[in-house]
Amino acid sequence: MSENTLPDDLVGAFQIEGEPVRGRVARLGPAIEEILRAHDYPEPVANLLGEACALAALVGSNLKFQGRLIVEARGAGPVRYVVADYDTNGGLRGYCRFEPDEVAAVSGGFVRPGARTLLGEGVFMMTVDQGSAMDRYQGMTAIEGETLALCAEQYFAQSEQTPTRVRLAVSQGAGGARAGGVLIQYIADDDSRGSTLEAWMRTQALFETIGEDELVDPDLSTNQLLFRLFHEDGVRVFDPKDLRAFCRCSQERIETVLKSFEPAEREDMVEPDGLIHVTCEFCSKVYAIAPATLETA
Repeated sequence: MSENTLPDDLVGAFQIEGEPVRGRVARLGPAIEEILRAHDYPEPVANLLGEACALAALVGSNLKFQGRLIVEARGAGPVRYVVADYDTNGGLRGYCRFEPDEVAAVSGGFVRPGARTLLGEGVFMMTVDQGSAMDRYQGMTAIEGETLALCAEQYFAQSEQTPTRVRLAVSQGAGGARAGGVLIQYIADDDSRGSTLEAWMRTQALFETIGEDELVDPDLSTNQLLFRLFHEDGVRVFDPKDLRAFCRCSQERIETVLKSFEPAEREDMVEPDGLIHVTCEFCSKVYAIAPATLETA
């Protein structure tokens, strides 16, 4: 294993030596802190969004082209939807829409409410966006697992027929929010390998020993985590990719959206100071737009 480590705000790939298993690990610190602190999320909602962002980084970092990977879940529960958006330059953003009273009502027990409790009946989706010149690809599955990790495993089993295991974790302490995730996937048998199912089963057994605290422990490097899990087989760690909180909102984008409304509709949006105020739902930045700038010749 390389001596390089993967500190906060990085996602990296790894390969179990000689085995049909590949994987990726994401560790988030300042980036997830910035995303979560843009809104006053209750702890269960912040946990859900942190997991979604870690998952988006894990899956999106495997894209082989410039584009975006969007992880989204929608339901009829206290959280109406959660969305995390990863672009292949390493930018991450995310947002949850929720009903505070309903979240409080399901958060009173001893067990922290998970995705199934918070979202209720609904769908889990992943969308690949290759830009305006290409069609989007979207796959979806029902929300059946109590965690986003289980939703993702079911998605890969149904939409891509790729055996996949996922573990996600979020912590919110005095030192700020942290998130982490690890994903492993089974490389199918081929003529040269023969049957590799036994190796996959053994790797899954080791994967089950991962603790959530290990994924968010600032004193445990990614290399140390992987060594603890797979030192008997050996593990090769590839160069990581930087992650950062990044929102694509801009004055130009906001003005373009506002221009799509009829003049009378825009007139109703004008506030007492004579400006139209628009708040980005992702980063909470407020844009103040003068109506005159939206007039077209």
